[in-house]
Amino acid sequence: MRIAVSTGSVASLLLAGVLIVVVVSAWLMVRRLQAVQRRSTAETERTRRWAEEQAARQRAELDRREERLTEELGRLRVQEGELAQRSVDLERARSEAIELVAHRARALERAAGLSAEQARAELVREAETEARREAAVTVREIERAAKEEGERLARGIVAGAIQRLAGEQTAETAVSVFRLPNEEMKGRIIGREGRNIRAFESVTGVNLIVDDTPASVQLSCFDPVRRETARLTLEQLVEDGRIHPLRIEHVHERSREEVARRCVRAGEDALLAVRIDGMHPELVRTLGTLRYRASYGQNVLGHLVESAHLAGMMAAELGVAPEPVRRSALLHDIGKALTHEVEGSHAAVGAEFARRHGESAEVVHAIAAHHGEVEPRTVEAVLTQAADACSGGRPGARKESAEVYVRRLERLEEIARAHEGVAAVYAMQAGREVRVMVRPEVVDDLGAQVIAREVAKQVAEELTYPGQIRVTVVRESRVTEVAR
Repeated sequence: MRIAVSTGSVASLLLAGVLIVVVVSAWLMVRRLQAVQRRSTAETERTRRWAEEQAARQRAELDRREERLTEELGRLRVQEGELAQRSVDLERARSEAIELVAHRARALERAAGLSAEQARAELVREAETEARREAAVTVREIERAAKEEGERLARGIVAGAIQRLAGEQTAETAVSVFRLPNEEMKGRIIGREGRNIRAFESVTGVNLIVDDTPASVQLSCFDPVRRETARLTLEQLVEDGRIHPLRIEHVHERSREEVARRCVRAGEDALLAVRIDGMHPELVRTLGTLRYRASYGQNVLGHLVESAHLAGMMAAELGVAPEPVRRSALLHDIGKALTHEVEGSHAAVGAEFARRHGESAEVVHAIAAHHGEVEPRTVEAVLTQAADACSGGRPGARKESAEVYVRRLERLEEIARAHEGVAAVYAMQAGREVRVMVRPEVVDDLGAQVIAREVAKQVAEELTYPGQIRVTVVRESRVTEVAR
């Protein structure tokens, strides 16, 4: 029984302890909840105060912005009023200016006696005149620069070609001297009562001059082919020793055939020298006959070969195919072998002759245009002209009589002196330059350029000369004062 009571007491104690623990736990939880609630309330209060502060700051910022916008709107309204007033003032000033311009225009019309349309037309004419003058000055400057550049390039090309070519000097005459083995041969050449010399001159067409010169006679003829044929005839007659009219005719015929063979050979050698092939045999033969012809003392075949070399070198410098250019230059004077047979200039006759024997249109045109009778339209024609001028105009290439030289110089000065405003004219550098002095009060710079062009054009049209002639117009103003 005691044991039972004791067990019940222990259980009661345990139950009481549990209740105490539960109560303590509940109390602690309540305290925690109260603490959380207090913290939550405090956080809520802080959040509320922060939100109120933010709202207050935003309201203050909005108030400040509203004030600034109100002030800006006031200023804009003031500026709008000022602009409206300025617009009214400008419109009034514009109306006054238009009225003033119209008033002045009416006053100018009354003073000048011109209407507005007439005044406008006068202004347009003045503007056109000024524009033309400025354009002329600009064109002159462009032409000068282009001319200087072109001359510089041309001088380089031509000088390079000439320096590479070694040409012969002039040594042609109209008289050939034939050496005899002895003085007695003169009597045999003359023959009984002069029949041999008469027969010789009649058959060959060459004058045989027998004078006091020891052991020699002279053959005189303007035609070098006939003169060469006569020389060969006389050489064979003297070598054979039999000289009589019938023998003269026989030997002359053989000499003509020999000269013809030499002409063909000379033509073939010329083609070989300038590296040309495929030419018609008749062109080759005719080209070879120029071996015995001369122009101003210059051997024509030598001139053609020299021109072909020059033209080929200039074509190579310019990047042009050299073969057609050399062909044109080699044939450009072939008409000189035909002009005694056909009417017309040697350029036109040579061009037609080349066309008939299968030469190309470019070569034919270059031949026809090498003296300017036809306007050159191809690079072959231009280079043929340049090569012809270089070969004929180089020092020592040609010669002319003193009379022709003096007449040309006189005519050069006459052509330049005929222009208005010319004070003095001087032909210089052996007639290769004409220096024209003009009066500055009469001729301006543009007028000086016009005089130079007209003189050069007239000289080119009227005179025949090798190479080129430079025309220089000098306009100089001088002012002199004396210090006392």
